[in-house]
Amino acid sequence: MSEHTDTTIARKKVLLVAANAATSPTTGWPIGFWWAELTHPYQAFVEAGYEVEIRSPDGGALVADAYSDPEDPSGYSAHDLLSLGFKHSPSHVALLEDTASIEGVDPADYDAIFLVGGQSPMVSFVEHGPLHALVVRFFEAGKVTALVCHATCVLLRARLSNGELLVKGRSWTGFADSEEAYADAFVGQRIQPFWIESEARALPDTTFLVEQRFRPFAVRDGHLVTGQQQNSGAAAARLVIEALGR
Repeated sequence: MSEHTDTTIARKKVLLVAANAATSPTTGWPIGFWWAELTHPYQAFVEAGYEVEIRSPDGGALVADAYSDPEDPSGYSAHDLLSLGFKHSPSHVALLEDTASIEGVDPADYDAIFLVGGQSPMVSFVEHGPLHALVVRFFEAGKVTALVCHATCVLLRARLSNGELLVKGRSWTGFADSEEAYADAFVGQRIQPFWIESEARALPDTTFLVEQRFRPFAVRDGHLVTGQQQNSGAAAARLVIEALGR
């Protein structure tokens, strides 16, 4: 009789980073992460058999943008049944109540990093040195590095160890100017302190791509994955899964 062989395969692990709560400098509103950009990728990764760990740059309880809440009176995200289920599942919502910070994270312990967007990243991610450094460490280690929607503002600043922008020579996407204009018109005022597409197109040696307004769209360039806006979280997650395999 042959010896028993252990065929157990270690589960792949994704680090999901969502923004801490902040205050918008342009509107004065409390801002946070976007529900669909967390829950839809989370579900895609879990269904692929991955382990998912949720952290935030500074740790602590996470707060979502009101417009992303499927129960918000605005009705802006009333269609998002997946987020509705997540926020009413005690075991799932508990994952957001006391997140660990990114301090001490070792890319070797993960297969990919995925940055969740929302309005807060435009304030809390864009100049967050430790977060930029972590993204670069994942990228330079050859780990799949994914960012969605306004989280892609990190790519306007993040530089590799050689001093070059991470996105130099690469194709990527993020929240489009047409989408910013729509959002401003919806609420009747300027929302964001800057627009990602406008800044990205001013960068040399990089290609910024956009699809139709609010259409799911994600781009994979090597092990860099980006998603355009809140409807692109699952599309970006699928590209991460494609890159990693099951």
